[in-house]
Amino acid sequence: MLELVFSLLATLRAALRSRRGLVLENLALRHQLGVLARSASRPRLQPSDCLLWIVLRRLWAEWRQALVLVRPETVVRWHREGFRRFWRRRSARRPGRPGLDLAIRALIRRIATANPLWGAPRIHGELLKLGITVSERTVSRCLPKPPRRPPSQTWRAFLANHFGELVSIDFFTVPTARYQVLFCFLVLAHDPRRVIHFNVTDLSLPKTRSLSLS
Repeated sequence: MLELVFSLLATLRAALRSRRGLVLENLALRHQLGVLARSASRPRLQPSDCLLWIVLRRLWAEWRQALVLVRPETVVRWHREGFRRFWRRRSARRPGRPGLDLAIRALIRRIATANPLWGAPRIHGELLKLGITVSERTVSRCLPKPPRRPPSQTWRAFLANHFGELVSIDFFTVPTARYQVLFCFLVLAHDPRRVIHFNVTDLSLPKTRSLSLS
């Protein structure tokens, strides 16, 4: 009785499937039968077999139910390994121009050392006169690197070295009780902290009231 129920359920499930799903399932089952038929004892999968299941995994949502030869995790691993190999091959360095001869490279450096004021265009022209064909860009790459300059002092070091000579300047306004505006100018020294110059002016007055401290 149970076998009849399971058979009816399987028939109903097959009838509700799309034609595409039936075709892919038929392909998967026939492929596995072919693998078993060509293997004497243990099934041996070829790269084309792995590629087929990678494609089925992308096209068919129920591929796990038809898979018998290997575990589904194995197909997932095949896909990841193929992805890594594909991008490793794409990012591999392609063969380009042959490298510059070491003798020509040494000649360029020797000319640059003997003539410090010559740049890549001048050295390129001299090499052409000698019958050596090389691009100006290649010459510039072969030139010796200029010596690195010592790093400039930091802002903190600059303040520590010149703290005694630095001053701060401020310009601000002060409203008065009579609704006037005073314009103030202030100069401060830092070492030691003192007022160097202080000036207050009212633009409505013809003269400026100022106070200078030394």
